[in-house]
Amino acid sequence: MSSINTNNSAMVALQTLKSINSNLSNTQNAISTGKDISSAKDNASVWAISKVMESDVSGLDAVQDSLSVGQSAVAVASAGAELIVETIKEMQALAISAQSEGANFTQIDAEMTAKKAQLDSIVAGSQFNGVNLLNTDTDGNGATGLTVVGSINRVGSGAATSTQIAVASADLEASVTDITLTGTADTADAATTYTELETMLTAAITGAANLGTSAKRLDDQANFVSKLSDALTSGIGSLVDTDMEAASAKLQALQTQQQLGVQALSIANQAPQTRNARKLVML
Repeated sequence: MSSINTNNSAMVALQTLKSINSNLSNTQNAISTGKDISSAKDNASVWAISKVMESDVSGLDAVQDSLSVGQSAVAVASAGAELIVETIKEMQALAISAQSEGANFTQIDAEMTAKKAQLDSIVAGSQFNGVNLLNTDTDGNGATGLTVVGSINRVGSGAATSTQIAVASADLEASVTDITLTGTADTADAATTYTELETMLTAAITGAANLGTSAKRLDDQANFVSKLSDALTSGIGSLVDTDMEAASAKLQALQTQQQLGVQALSIANQAPQTRNARKLVML
């Protein structure tokens, strides 16, 4: 039945065109923002998951900063400890020379004193950002090591927690700086000094080795955190990012549908006029 008051064909064409325009707007928005899901109304559950993951990625960025500071502090201390080992070895060579009866004890003692001062200077100067892992008090506030945030952990829907990595002080201040050597005034003193240096060398080697172990631990953790952050970022992308190839093809199809929809609506709007014209002719 035809009606002069209601154009059913035009109503159907209009609703179809509205649907096409809505899909077209969503597709254009997805292409312009690069995201299929940019707000909670697009897909509440996926949007919520992506936001939790984004929070974890931000947390991992902070963890990487913490690890970088820790790596730098350990690297400085390691360099100092290794230099101390080499300096003590040079001092041992001097102590051996001083055990000969014809040695120049005065000259050797002066060199020994200078190198001991160098050891003290290395220990005092091996700090990064106020943290010295060769001192007994590593930060001036009584700390005996360095605590570095190594990761963030999340179980189920619970809150994220952090895991720390503890780096102990090598404490070469106690085993090197605070040691007073007997000296090399004669062969007997030189022999005693050599023994004292051997004790210092053992402590320095142990400290340097422990710092090397800590450095490797921090390097491995930094590498893991970097890969984990990349994996989470990729996962977020797969959840919310737009497939640009598919979206572009969909956009072209919708634009074509829009053109056809406009034509269909125009034809539907002209139909009553045509029917009325025919009725007039018949009359």
